[in-house]
Amino acid sequence: MTYQDFYRRSMSEPDAFWREQAEAIAWFKKPDEIHFKDEKGLHRWYKNGKLNTCYLALDYHVENGRGEQVALYYDSPVTNTKKQYTFSELLEEVRLFAGVLKGKGVSKGDTVIIYMPMIPETVIAVLACARLGAIHSVVFGGFAPRELAIRIDDAKPELLLTASGGMEIDRAIDYMKIVNASLEEAKHQPEACIVYQRDFITAPLKAGRDFDWKALLAGAEPAEYVEVEATDPLYILYTSGTTGRPKGVVRDNGGHAVALKFSMKYIYGAEPGEVYWAASDVGWVVGHSYILYGPLIHGCSTILYEGKPVRTPDAGAFWRLIEEYKVRVLFTAPTAIRAIKKEDPNGKLKQQYDTSSLKYLFLAGERCDVATLEWSEQLLGIPVIDHWWQTESGWPMLANMVGVELLPIRPGSAGKPVCGYGLQISGPDGKPMPAGQEGIVLIETPLPPGCLPGLWNDTNRFISSYLSAYPGYYFTGDGGYIDEEGYVFITGRIDDIINVAGHRLSTSAMEEVVASHPAVAECAVIGINDRMKGQIPVGFVVLKGGVNKSEAELEKELVQMVREKVGPVAAFKRVAITQRLPKTRSGKILRRIMRFIADQEPYSTPSTIEDGSVLGELEMLMKAKGIGEPKAV
Repeated sequence: MTYQDFYRRSMSEPDAFWREQAEAIAWFKKPDEIHFKDEKGLHRWYKNGKLNTCYLALDYHVENGRGEQVALYYDSPVTNTKKQYTFSELLEEVRLFAGVLKGKGVSKGDTVIIYMPMIPETVIAVLACARLGAIHSVVFGGFAPRELAIRIDDAKPELLLTASGGMEIDRAIDYMKIVNASLEEAKHQPEACIVYQRDFITAPLKAGRDFDWKALLAGAEPAEYVEVEATDPLYILYTSGTTGRPKGVVRDNGGHAVALKFSMKYIYGAEPGEVYWAASDVGWVVGHSYILYGPLIHGCSTILYEGKPVRTPDAGAFWRLIEEYKVRVLFTAPTAIRAIKKEDPNGKLKQQYDTSSLKYLFLAGERCDVATLEWSEQLLGIPVIDHWWQTESGWPMLANMVGVELLPIRPGSAGKPVCGYGLQISGPDGKPMPAGQEGIVLIETPLPPGCLPGLWNDTNRFISSYLSAYPGYYFTGDGGYIDEEGYVFITGRIDDIINVAGHRLSTSAMEEVVASHPAVAECAVIGINDRMKGQIPVGFVVLKGGVNKSEAELEKELVQMVREKVGPVAAFKRVAITQRLPKTRSGKILRRIMRFIADQEPYSTPSTIEDGSVLGELEMLMKAKGIGEPKAV
């Protein structure tokens, strides 16, 4: 079977194709229809099908001989803790905690907010909600009180589940302090908070509202799974960077289970029984899909890692885990690889570990520059595969589908469209662009199973945000182009296109060149206001460890490289060396905020930022170097 034949069939016979893929999961009642439109006129999948996602992730494997296989490895270098759960053990933990939730009045259709760190209890809580047919909404642990409060008000949870604290490398975060502040601000009040007390920090509990996790478990009766409709919501995940009223992406049960099972086999090339590791956080979509649901539904062992790619204890942390757990497939962000590359540019720490179990490295979450991809390939000696997707899609839209056919890797490209995704590059008028020309990335509707069917309690916003601008297509908000052989290159968000003296240029193309310099560990190129040209690009670079190069010398070399590879029209003439770049906790560089700083426009510190103090550092750096000015009127 070739990729092209497989993909073509998914597009020409979608109902037959997705009916076949649905056969790979265990339904309590198979669907009457594969694709249909609901009463709101929105596309849905698997009408009247009945299932339970927790059953697919746990009970099914215990019933079919995988009970003694490890389901979950927990590895926490920040607390010096390791633990593992077989499918049977994890099932019993989930049954018991589902009993706790049931005892607190949670039932099918209720919402539960989970504000917790990367510990096994978080996975148990998520699966326990799914077991009861309750809708979970995981909020990344460490979000500020206001951000948690607005999610509480939007989701209106019956319960809030939390822990006494989280650990960030060498400092504890007091979760209950944040929870208490958020509940003071929130209009909606959950019926109760259930608190998991960790060894290094004890939370004071408020009588009548807060309950001790372990004490409740001691008196709980195990709960069995509840049948739900394929179209019933499984979870709400709020898109990062939300301010004001949040945008709650909804995921359904049926399409989600089918899509993740499909992706584990055909995109990631994973087999049941293998160890699959997504080095992300359960608070992000990658954690939902590929730490938790995808591997467990597919019968893989998964890793929950409470640590960082560097400093826990060093840049060899990932290689240590690969050796120890015999990881077959690793999925992480390019940012993580760049952090490792910065600390250990020659890969000396990698030489201390046997990573021969690793078959593929997948990268996503931030555009992967060619230099990072090639460095990873040389270090690991395996295929390194960039791929692309969004919180809204829930699983990859572009990839090299290695479980079907490993195509030649084209550095800079996120691969070809995944089965079910009809991708088009369009101009602003919606007309297709020819090969090689950049435009707006659109996806034909209906989107395949697993993609968002809507936003939580906001159909109008769903339609206006994603569907109305280009009828018949889902608007991704990203720009890109397709080459003559069908490889797709994502060039970044549409607002990363800048206008230099009337020329529309992609800052990501310049960033690609800057990142290829041997001294550069990571970089960001942004367009800033300029009175003469409208906008001009400026590069901000972080140097690799051990590099000793003057800013003037580096600037001269980078300007020349961009001039040669992009052209003089780019007007790339400024470079600033910085110690770090502003990033979200999931690794995305906050280029938009950097532009606001340079253009002296007001901005609010996003809740998703890893460390807000970096913004003050950037303001001082730009001021000292005379970078940026207000927009000319």
